[in-house]
Amino acid sequence: MPTLTIKEILAGDPTGLRLRVVAGRKGLDRTVAFPSIQKTGLALIRPEQYLYPDRLQVLGRTEVTYLRGLSAKRRELVLGRRVRQPVPAGLVTGGLEAPEPLPRLAGAHGVPLLRSPEVTYPCIRRLNAFLEERLSPSVTMHGDLLDVFGLGALLIGKSGIGKSEAALDLIVRGHRLVADDAVLIQQRPSGALIGRSPELLHHHLEIRGLGILNIAELYGISSTCKEKPIELVVELTEWSREVEYDRLGLEERHHEVLSVRVPYVLLPVRPGRNLAMIIEVAARNQLLKQEGRFPAKAFEQRLRRRPAAAGKGKDAGK
Repeated sequence: MPTLTIKEILAGDPTGLRLRVVAGRKGLDRTVAFPSIQKTGLALIRPEQYLYPDRLQVLGRTEVTYLRGLSAKRRELVLGRRVRQPVPAGLVTGGLEAPEPLPRLAGAHGVPLLRSPEVTYPCIRRLNAFLEERLSPSVTMHGDLLDVFGLGALLIGKSGIGKSEAALDLIVRGHRLVADDAVLIQQRPSGALIGRSPELLHHHLEIRGLGILNIAELYGISSTCKEKPIELVVELTEWSREVEYDRLGLEERHHEVLSVRVPYVLLPVRPGRNLAMIIEVAARNQLLKQEGRFPAKAFEQRLRRRPAAAGKGKDAGK
């Protein structure tokens, strides 16, 4: 699993939260591996029950007010139990001063204590978004990702099979390019797979014989899309008489990406086949399945009922 150090979270202010270190600088190499943030709350009272030590700990106005209302002895006890836990860091929001003796204890135990002028909930929301993007499992796949009728379709297959040409045909037909050649895929905590293009390749498509094309300039910015959930994998393969391809569509096939099973179809390529049109139909068919409608299975059920109905009609004629 990917991790981030507190030093990396601070470098260049990628969150835009203007974070600064109040105490515990020797702990800046502590790592964060979990994207969720914990607003301290009840963990101040019962850390053994409510504290999640693998998460960044946020103290907002409620927690600071509560701590200031405690006696010095009680505050030392409560905060001492907190900093002895292996938490990545603490963050005081809203520009508030960290109540004593928190800075002293954080420094003594090497727990980074941060401060932000931003109020609590926007702070948590932006930190969550940043950590989710940086800590999600990811992989780069060779292929093309397109938005086809609102469905994220990932085209895969060996080099030279015609993925980019099929993608260009789909763009001409009004669909949108997300990524060509290299697709960066991240798995979000919800399990969704989000695909996008490397920044350098965004809007670009390579066609052998023409070179690298800027799709946004050729067809307008609406012909491209920054990112898209991957909901269908289409593999292009060379046509072979030795292979028995699916002709009924009854079998539900899947392709695993980052251990997530994605609906999958195998399309044989040969001269004369209109791949763009077939991919469009595959996308429409998948959209029907997402609505709970399975045309191939419905057709099979009608076939199975037909002999029985015909038999009843024959008996009735007698």
